[in-house]
Amino acid sequence: MAVTLAAALGACNDAPTPAAAPSPTPPATVASPIATTSVPAVTATPTPTKPAHHVAAAAPFRWSSRPVSTAELGKSWHHGCPVGAASLRAVTLTFWGFDHTARTGTLVVNARVVSTVADAFRQIYAARFPIRRMVPIAAYGGDDNKSMAADNTSSFNCRPAVSNGPKTWSMHAYGEAIDINTVENPYTLDGTVRPPSGKPYTNRSWVRPGMIVRGSSPTRAFSAVGWGWGGNWSSSPDYQHFSTNGR
Repeated sequence: MAVTLAAALGACNDAPTPAAAPSPTPPATVASPIATTSVPAVTATPTPTKPAHHVAAAAPFRWSSRPVSTAELGKSWHHGCPVGAASLRAVTLTFWGFDHTARTGTLVVNARVVSTVADAFRQIYAARFPIRRMVPIAAYGGDDNKSMAADNTSSFNCRPAVSNGPKTWSMHAYGEAIDINTVENPYTLDGTVRPPSGKPYTNRSWVRPGMIVRGSSPTRAFSAVGWGWGGNWSSSPDYQHFSTNGR
């Protein structure tokens, strides 16, 4: 009887084990053309910091640029702006999403900083720094508040600087400034947090995914190409903001 039982167990052990079904691969994101339709705002929920770990790249970093038309710029441009469409380029590049997936986005920047922007985002991508979304601000009708509420990363927008003192053009009006992850990296001026959904992130000592702090990959990358960071502004830190002259 013992022999019979052993034989039965051996037969069970020899039974083939069903192979685990392969996990579905998320579809690659394709860059969308510059649009002027509205995009719904989102609110990023703070998440606890997780231990850093290496994630293999789903795709190599790629970028390309092309001219843009006045029509494509939509309400992000108007007559009287310091630069026109001829001075701008749409740069399409790879970025790392919050879902740990390689994605594609587009920034409208000044033609003279195209390669510099590509170099900085290449470094940011290599470090797997997560970015929420990246679409030209024309998708939000040129409304900076709507773009920030959507946690959008963008560059060109012909508007004045949001600051105290005399009215001057923002560096965004020249296509020489970039705002990254606006909810996780809010701008605080006179006690007002922009966007309001970024208030939980004014505590910079609790570093969560997507936050830009001293020594993070965005600050290192833009410092390497000679750009300044708004997080260094003492009275009104703008953690999302990088520009060619630090303003």
